[in-house]
Amino acid sequence: TLGTQTDYRDGEAQTDPYSPEYIVPSGSVPEILTLATLTWGRGLPAGQATMEIIDRIREKCAWEAALPPMDSPSNITKRLKMMEAMERKEWAYREEEIDKLQKVQLEVFRKLLQRREENQNELDAMRLYNQWQNHQKTKEEKMRKIQRDCALTLRKLIAKRKNLMGKLERRDIIKEYNDFSSPTYAPLSRIGFFPDNNSDYRAVKNFYLNTFAGLCELEKSVSDSVSLLKIKAPKPKCTITKTGYIKKSGRLDAVLAQVHQ
Repeated sequence: TLGTQTDYRDGEAQTDPYSPEYIVPSGSVPEILTLATLTWGRGLPAGQATMEIIDRIREKCAWEAALPPMDSPSNITKRLKMMEAMERKEWAYREEEIDKLQKVQLEVFRKLLQRREENQNELDAMRLYNQWQNHQKTKEEKMRKIQRDCALTLRKLIAKRKNLMGKLERRDIIKEYNDFSSPTYAPLSRIGFFPDNNSDYRAVKNFYLNTFAGLCELEKSVSDSVSLLKIKAPKPKCTITKTGYIKKSGRLDAVLAQVHQ
């Protein structure tokens, strides 16, 4: 079933390595017991740092075995010197470990600060771009308002100029379009419109159409079938059948002619 397959799948079958029970004989201290605190996933499998710790434990065990016994004042003095040397060595190692840890922390802090600075720079750039866009929109709005005010002022000035005597006349659109001499059809050149300039710009200028020699040459190039037309007169429709009777359409034509007369 699906449940059985889930219980016995490969992902569930993988467990931690098996550690059997052990018995330590009296008077022996196995070296493996120094690693009893290490388990799978917490120190095992051993890496470079774990191997350094194991080497230091071995060195310390060898140093403890090499300590002189405390049976004479000279051995006691020698033992104290060796212990002081070992203590200084331990402190030096501890300081080195602290320096390494501080360097790692400083590197992490540096990366975090760099990332925060990059994010802040991006935010500042985006904020500056948005402000620039807002200033541009404000500038464009001001320019459009100035242009509208300028056009409105010009229209007012033109209206005042037309109304010098104090008599204001409303615009009559019908009258303007009815009068062909009004500015609608013939605007004044002093307001910037010149209708007669380049009036023949779009006129077709052709040698064959504008000159007599061109017309003669064009006539020579045309075939006779185009110039000499042959018109055939249409044959009258026969209104009488072979047997001598008049068709219905013939009788109708006769009646219409009589009515017309």
